[in-house]
Amino acid sequence: MVPPPPVKTPVRRPSYGNVFGRVVLVLLLIVVVAAGAWALGALNRKDAAPLGPPPFLVPIQEVEPGAAAPGSAAAPGTTATADANPLADWATRVASKTDIPQRALLAYAAADVAMQRESPACRISWATLAGIGRVESHHGSINGSRLQDNGLPSRPIIGIPLNGSAGVRAIQDTDGGRLDGDTAWDRAVGPMQFIPGTWNRWAKRAAGDGQPADPQNIDDAALTAARYLCGGGARDLGTGQGWWAAVMAYNNSVEYGQNVFSGADAYARASAAQ
Repeated sequence: MVPPPPVKTPVRRPSYGNVFGRVVLVLLLIVVVAAGAWALGALNRKDAAPLGPPPFLVPIQEVEPGAAAPGSAAAPGTTATADANPLADWATRVASKTDIPQRALLAYAAADVAMQRESPACRISWATLAGIGRVESHHGSINGSRLQDNGLPSRPIIGIPLNGSAGVRAIQDTDGGRLDGDTAWDRAVGPMQFIPGTWNRWAKRAAGDGQPADPQNIDDAALTAARYLCGGGARDLGTGQGWWAAVMAYNNSVEYGQNVFSGADAYARASAAQ
């Protein structure tokens, strides 16, 4: 028998279309991986980028009422400088160390200086006024507001109606809505949150220009707050008892007093740091 011819295995030639497709797929995978790595790196770089100074921290101190006054705050504007307005120089420095806007600091400092002349025995400090301003309206920046150069907030600051609801005193309207726009109930107004009756008794215009005092104006509000806290010279805020009596008259709450104390003490310490 003649052996059958050997069976030839067909030669498989490469399909150039398939090769090209695979190359494209590999290239696409490389691009996707590279893009993902770049995005991840960019995200990490963004997270690592400095976001500005950390927020100013105020540790809450559970001080017993009357036990102590906040730390001593250096009187503003007492250091001689070549600047025509030493208060502005002081406010710029302290603003860089705290969360207090420079415009608010100018008001607190001016009230401090004014009370040194009007009632030196009171010994109220700008730091105590700042402690109250922090709690009442975060220095005029509550609800997206901000203090303008003229001392007024960008939008009026008006509190809730004092209508006797849960946790709220009931104070019927005393000013015909002139200050708070409410003819049924009183509301606290301005960056230092005065109720109309208290404002009308203690208000004083800071500018001395003959215009009526405005509770929305941070200068007028800070000076009026200082006069109210000093109680016509009856209190010495340099002592624990005097300080607590003043702040509790502003708001008769131990928690409120501790919050103001903590802010005032933190501001005094920060301003003294080199």
